[in-house]
Amino acid sequence: MHTVLVVDDSAVDRKLAGNLLESAPNIQVCYAEDGSQALLKIGTEFPDLVVTDLQMPKLDGLELVTSISKNYPEIPVVLMTAHGSEVIAAKALAGGAASFVPKSRLGENLIETVAQILLLADNDSRFKKIVRCMMKTEFEFELENDLSIIAPIVEMIQQLSLTQRMMTKNSRVQMGVALEHALLNAMIRGNLELSREDMPVLNRNLVEDRAANSACRGRRVYVRCLVTRNKIEFLIRNEGPGFDAAGILRSPNPDFTQAGAGRGLVLIQAFMDQVKFGGGGRDLLMSKSLGGNENYD
Repeated sequence: MHTVLVVDDSAVDRKLAGNLLESAPNIQVCYAEDGSQALLKIGTEFPDLVVTDLQMPKLDGLELVTSISKNYPEIPVVLMTAHGSEVIAAKALAGGAASFVPKSRLGENLIETVAQILLLADNDSRFKKIVRCMMKTEFEFELENDLSIIAPIVEMIQQLSLTQRMMTKNSRVQMGVALEHALLNAMIRGNLELSREDMPVLNRNLVEDRAANSACRGRRVYVRCLVTRNKIEFLIRNEGPGFDAAGILRSPNPDFTQAGAGRGLVLIQAFMDQVKFGGGGRDLLMSKSLGGNENYD
């Protein structure tokens, strides 16, 4: 059973998020009315994950994320964002938050997002001893458009990133989130050409139907990963029609709700140190440093 702390100064929004999470299996919910109360709860109840609003009195969501990242780096934080809070949310993601869900989409996205983060955070150190001996490893995959293959690939790379204890648990979760969204985008938006208008919320049945379509069936996602003791690099290539990538990564404060930079890309930008497109928008190159962190686990 996982414990999730929901933080929101609005009793209505707090209960809405809590009721959604309590409807999921293996999740129990506790509550806090603001960031200060949340820190007291964390110190006594030590939840597995925190879901927080951004705009609150006393201690807002950004300050809460900063404090959790510093004092409880093993606890991931998911933001609930309202329209107009995009700039604060971008700072919170850069400061250590694991993901975000727009308040207008709580019903569609909150449970799935929290479940994914909890799964990523639960990936333990089964391979820790052997991975610490590693100097460098490189591997390549050619993937069909099968969503079920994403989780084991993400888990494997998270385990590899344990090299020399050079990445905190929270950083590994963030990297896992970025990689997961990069693979989803390559399969769904790239190979299967399902736009956000076609499928605003993940629909696995629609993905499977589209993957069986003769025009998309032969397309693959190519993944190359290089892990060294100080850096992890990815090249993720799809075989879709591509897009005009010019300018899409330029805005320092992307609007989560507008066209041009979807939620997945916002998370990728926030969690990876370098991100760029190539190959007419079909190639995504991204990297993250594995050094310079504190509070390793």
